[in-house]
Amino acid sequence: MQRFLTDYGIATSLTLGAVGLAGAIHLIRMVNSSDAGNDRMTEIAGAVQAGAKAYLHRQLVTVSIIATILFFAIGFLRDWPTAAGFVLGAVCSLAAGYIGMMIAVRANVRTAQAASVSPHSALRVAFNGGAVTGLLVVALGLLSVGFFFRAVEEYSGDTRVAINSLVGLALGSSLISVFARLGGGIYTKAADVGADLVGKIEQNLQEDDPRNPATIADNVGDNVGDCAGMAADVFETYAVSLIGAVLVGFLTAGADAREVLIYPFVICGVSIIGALLGIGFVNFTRLSPTRALVGGVVISGVVSAALLKPVTSSMFPQAIDFSGKLVGASELFNCVLIGIAMTFAAVVITNYFTSTAHRPVRRIAEACNTGHATNIIAGISTGHHATVLPVLCIAGSIWMCYSEAGLYGIAIAVVSMLSLSGIIISLDAFGPITDNAGGIAVMSGLDPSVRKITDELDAVGNTMKAVTKGYAIASAGLAAMVLFGSYVEELKAHLHQNFVFDLMDPRVMIGLFIGGLLPYSFTAYAMDAVGSAAGAVVREVRRQIEAFPGILTGQETPDYRQCVDIVTKAALRQMIMPALLPLIFVVGVALIPEHGLYLLGGVLVGTIVTGLFIGIAMTSSGGAWDNAKKFVEDGNHGGKGSPAHAASVTGDTVGDPYKDTAGPAVNPMIKVVNILAILLIPILFR
Repeated sequence: MQRFLTDYGIATSLTLGAVGLAGAIHLIRMVNSSDAGNDRMTEIAGAVQAGAKAYLHRQLVTVSIIATILFFAIGFLRDWPTAAGFVLGAVCSLAAGYIGMMIAVRANVRTAQAASVSPHSALRVAFNGGAVTGLLVVALGLLSVGFFFRAVEEYSGDTRVAINSLVGLALGSSLISVFARLGGGIYTKAADVGADLVGKIEQNLQEDDPRNPATIADNVGDNVGDCAGMAADVFETYAVSLIGAVLVGFLTAGADAREVLIYPFVICGVSIIGALLGIGFVNFTRLSPTRALVGGVVISGVVSAALLKPVTSSMFPQAIDFSGKLVGASELFNCVLIGIAMTFAAVVITNYFTSTAHRPVRRIAEACNTGHATNIIAGISTGHHATVLPVLCIAGSIWMCYSEAGLYGIAIAVVSMLSLSGIIISLDAFGPITDNAGGIAVMSGLDPSVRKITDELDAVGNTMKAVTKGYAIASAGLAAMVLFGSYVEELKAHLHQNFVFDLMDPRVMIGLFIGGLLPYSFTAYAMDAVGSAAGAVVREVRRQIEAFPGILTGQETPDYRQCVDIVTKAALRQMIMPALLPLIFVVGVALIPEHGLYLLGGVLVGTIVTGLFIGIAMTSSGGAWDNAKKFVEDGNHGGKGSPAHAASVTGDTVGDPYKDTAGPAVNPMIKVVNILAILLIPILFR
C-alpha cells in the first residue's frame, strides 16, 4: 500500500479530482433542468446574467494587461516554467469564479420558482447551485497543481525545478484573487449601498423593489462579488496551501522523502469523497436549513478524517527526518485532525457572532433603538470581540502542529483545513443565490409567501457567508505562517547558512511596522472605492426619481443600465491601486541594498498579524450588522419603517464594504505578499 501511494499517489488524487469535476457537471445538469419559472422571471434573470457576464469580460481585459506584463517579467527575471505556472494559476482562478458565477445566476431564478413549491425544494436548488462552485474550486485546484507539478518534473527531470515553478502558479492564482475580490466587492457593495440609501431610507421602498433604478446592479453585484470573487479567493487559498505544503516538505525533508511531497495531494483527493457525501446529505435530509448545511460540513469532515487515518498509516510506516525532527504517521494524522477541528471551530465561532439566533447580533439590533451611532458602535465592538477566539485557536493550532511535526505539521493542518473547501464554499455561494432569488420574486410579482421563504434562506445564507469568510481568513493565517517559514527556509538554502530574524535588529522592527501598515492602507483604498462608487449610484438614483416621477408610481421603467454602467466602470478603475499595493511594498522593500531581506522578513510577519485581525474584525462586524437588520425587518424592535429599522440599514450599509470588499480581500493580499517574497529570492541571489 505504501509503495502504491508513493508511486501513484498524485495520479490517484488527480483521478479523485476528476470525480469531483464530474460531480460538478452533474450538479450543473440538475440545476439547469429545474423549472425556471414564468417569462417575467426569466427576463429579470436574463438581465442579471447579462450584467454579470459583461462585467467579468471587462474585468478580464483589464487584468489580462497586468498579467501579461507580469508573465514576461517573471519569465525574463526568473524562468519560463514559473511564468507558465503564473498563467495557469491565473486562468484556473478565473475559470473557477466565472463558471461558478454563471451557474449561480441560473440557479437564482430556479430557486425563486422552487420556493413557490416548498422551502426544501428551494434549499436544494440553491445549495446545488453553490455546490457547483465548491466542487469546481477543489477539483480545478487539485488538477491544476497536480498536473503542472507532474508535467514540469517529467520535462525537466528535476523535482526542485517543478516545485519552484509551483510558486508561479501560486502567485497567479493569488493575484487574480485579489483583483476578483476587490473588483467584485467594489461592484456589489457600491450598488447595494447606493440602492439601500435612496431606496430604503429616502423613498421607503422594500428590498429589490423594481422601482429602484439600482436594483439590477445590486443583484448583478451579488454574483460578481460573492460568487466569482469568493470562488477565486478560496481557489487561491486552496492551491497556495497545497503548494506551500509541498514546498515545505521539500525544504525540510528533501526530495528523497517522496511520500512527504505526495501526502498533501492525497489529503486533497480523499477529501473530495467527503465533500460529495456532504453534498448528498444536504440534498436528502429533511432537517432545517441551518442544521442541514452544518450537517453536511460535519459529514464531510468526519468521512475525510476516517479515510485519512489508514491512508496516513500506510504512507508513513517509518518516521521521516524533518531537519533533525523524526515524525511518524501518528504525528501527521494528529495535524490532520487539528486542521479539521480548526474548520469546525471557525464555523462555530463565526456563526455565534453573526447569526440572528445569538446574542451579538441581537445586541446590535437592540442598539438600533437608540439610534444610528449606537448601532455602529455595537457593530464595531462585535467585530473586535470576534477576533479573540479565532486568533487563540490559530495560535493553539500552530503550537500543537509545530510540536507534532514542525513546520510541515502546520502545512498539513492547513491542507486538511482547506481540503474541506468543497463543502464549505457550497455554503458561501448558497447565500447570493437565495438573495437574488428573493429579488427576482419581488420584481416578478410572485406571491409574498415566496419572498418569505427566500428571506428565511437568505438569513441562513448571510450567516453561512460570514462563516466561510471566517474560515478563509483563519486558514490564511495558518497558510501565511507556512509561507513565511518557506521564505526563511529558501533564504537558508540560497545563503547556505542559518538565517535568523532577530527582533532586536532595527531592520526587522522597521519591517514589522511597514508590514503592519499594509493591510490598513489596503483596506482604506478598498473602503474609499466603495464609498465613492456608492455616492455616484446615489446621485444617479436620485436623478432618475426626480426627473421621472412616474418611476415611483410604476408608470415608467427605471433605466437600470445607467447604474450597472456606473458601478462597472468604478469597480474596474478603482480596484487597480489597492491590488498593486502588495507588489509595490514587497518589491520596493526587497530592492533596498544590503538590508532588503531583513526588512522583508519583518514585512511578512507584520502583514500576517495585522491582516488577520483586520480581516476577522471586518467580516464579523459586517455579517453581524447585516443580520441585525434582518432581525429588525422580521418584526423585532418596531420592524420595517421604524426608527430602529432606519438605524439598522445604516449599520448594514457601513458593514457591506466591511464584509464583502475590504475584509475578505485581505486574505489573498496576505498571501500575495508572502508568495512574491519567495519568488524574489532566486532573482536577488543570481
